[in-house]
Amino acid sequence: MSDRPPIPGPGERARTIAARGPATLLPPPPTLPPVAAERQSDRIAPLLHHVHDDGTVTLLLPDDHELAGSATVTTMVEVVDVAPVPLREPVRGLLWITGRLHAVGLGTARDIALELAEERPDPRLLDLGYGAAMVRLAPVSMVIADADGTHPLTPEEFAQAGEDPFCHQEAGWLRHLDVSHTDVIHTLRRHLPDHLRGGYVRPLGLDRYGLRLRVEAVEGDHDVRLAFERPISTLDELSAELRRMVGCPFLALGSGR
Repeated sequence: MSDRPPIPGPGERARTIAARGPATLLPPPPTLPPVAAERQSDRIAPLLHHVHDDGTVTLLLPDDHELAGSATVTTMVEVVDVAPVPLREPVRGLLWITGRLHAVGLGTARDIALELAEERPDPRLLDLGYGAAMVRLAPVSMVIADADGTHPLTPEEFAQAGEDPFCHQEAGWLRHLDVSHTDVIHTLRRHLPDHLRGGYVRPLGLDRYGLRLRVEAVEGDHDVRLAFERPISTLDELSAELRRMVGCPFLALGSGR
């Protein structure tokens, strides 16, 4: 039996990254001589992106971009999970969504934009038809890569999973912990292996299974997961678990908002 603490499954981790991470669009592989292959590393930062529950990705591009009016092509969207506190190595994970990219007509694009505005209002949606055009990527395959491993996913597995309950609160809470509760971080050192207690400890991540810490040491970075006694889903449960870890029943932490 493994002593490794429980972690969210690949689908849940992928959904969480997709819900909050910045994204770039990788251009289709060029039909160019080998000497020009460096262009494959060119990346396109969309004006806006949204990953839907089924893995479809909607993107807004400048309407003069070559992909805004191109025929259907195979390409990839990369979504990055970036730590909310400043770290030497800030990238916590990557989600790659490969599929078929196609331009969306203005009428259909406006209907999609209205649906997006109901779910996540964004003033950039108003640029549609006024300097911005919509493209969509229909997913064929997905891969997530993070500290817990690299895992392929099907769009069906992605759709069946849900994001972590703290997905949208994690960033503000960790920043608050990092800035206003350094005493708590110091106390949490007692849960670290002896050889890591001398390093610079920072809050790295939070999910329903536990709190992750990053230890920045001279010889390199080390990530440690402190497991909760049971999976949690509310801020009250989170507060109770943190009090247990710190060993102070009267500890009160604000949300950082």
